[in-house]
Amino acid sequence: MIEINEELKKMIENNIIALASVDETGKPHNIAVGSSKVVSKNQIIVTDNFMKETTQNILKNNNVSLVVWNTDWEDRKDCYGYEVIGTAEYFTSGKWLESIKNRYKSEGKDFPAKGAILITVNKIKKLVR
Repeated sequence: MIEINEELKKMIENNIIALASVDETGKPHNIAVGSSKVVSKNQIIVTDNFMKETTQNILKNNNVSLVVWNTDWEDRKDCYGYEVIGTAEYFTSGKWLESIKNRYKSEGKDFPAKGAILITVNKIKKLVR
């Protein structure tokens, strides 16, 4: 089983991530996501606040990838990131959506939280310059 290390976890939870999905014809779609959380050693939950094309893609083709970069770098030697490849499940009810809504409520955020995307990680690749 692939495991998310502590460094990657912090990067995912504290930065904007790029989330890519693919439609049934293979056309890619990429968006920026500001709310994601590592929920197990190999799973990430992403909130659907304003997604349309991404959620439609996931329902037809559950292959996704996300990219996150280290934002704490002074020169190019310290510039690195990660690509995470996995499969996604979309939830409009149940424990995953409720966990997101409870987190938003505790943080005082007013987002719609229409759905939850649970990504199970299949591969992690470190990206270095």
